[in-house]
Amino acid sequence: MKSLPPLNALRAFEAAARHLSFSMAARELHVTPGAISQQIKGLEQYLDMPLFKRMNRMITLTEAGLTLQPELNRAFRLMQQGVEAIKIQQEQTPLMITAPPSFVAKWLIPRLTDFNQQHPDIDVRIDSSTRLVDFEQENIDVGIRFSLTDDPQLDSTHLMSLDVIPVCSPQLLSTQPGLVTPQDLKHQTLLHYDIGMRGQSWPDWEMWLKTMDIEGVDTAHGIYFNQPDMLIQAAIEGQGVALVATVFADTDIRNGRLVQPFDLKMPIHFSYYLVSSRINAHKKKVQAFKQWIVAQCAQIKPEQETE
Repeated sequence: MKSLPPLNALRAFEAAARHLSFSMAARELHVTPGAISQQIKGLEQYLDMPLFKRMNRMITLTEAGLTLQPELNRAFRLMQQGVEAIKIQQEQTPLMITAPPSFVAKWLIPRLTDFNQQHPDIDVRIDSSTRLVDFEQENIDVGIRFSLTDDPQLDSTHLMSLDVIPVCSPQLLSTQPGLVTPQDLKHQTLLHYDIGMRGQSWPDWEMWLKTMDIEGVDTAHGIYFNQPDMLIQAAIEGQGVALVATVFADTDIRNGRLVQPFDLKMPIHFSYYLVSSRINAHKKKVQAFKQWIVAQCAQIKPEQETE
């Protein structure tokens, strides 16, 4: 392909020729009239011919300008149509979300109907995984990550901080021996989240009991799970008392499948973040999901604070 004049110079000429005004072209392109004049002078030098007749208070097109203007106008319209076609095509593809399995099962799915009702035109595809996807290389629009801090390389929005609370089934709460005070945990089977992969930042039963100043409970025994949803299901089935993040127990507590025997909670240093590439962050479907999930998290924060 033969070399072309600078695109900015062509845009400046097309706008000025359409308006027959450097000032109006400048307003359209968000630059100064002087910048428009300089771009057109550069284009005229490149072509070695004048494109405008400059008169007091007005400009008109030369014969060369009259020849060039409709061709450029058509070319820019075609480019605009191509860009719009790509944008429409992109927005018609499903919203691809990646999120940890437990978050999807215990928090996102119970609320997803509301998003579908608000945005029936957006189809959703969920990749339930704990792996860190590469937003630049993979077909993923947005992700939900569980982390100590946000990722400065991504467009990142803090969604929620968490607490851990003890939960059990209503049936277990009513059986003997009773579960009236935290000290009564010594008579119960403790259900554990195997958090070795997360290091010492994630509280376990030993840390929780120490923080609450409770002694005499053997935290070495019980049943261990490597996924929070399995831990919660065991608690629902009455197999013991689980220590879980509020975000995972919220729906089951509201539906009566779980109860919180003690009004005691312990903060977690980890938080949930909504992340995407900076390019994906500008997509309408990503912005719609971001607004929705931020609003959802804002609704549950008061509930968590009063637990």
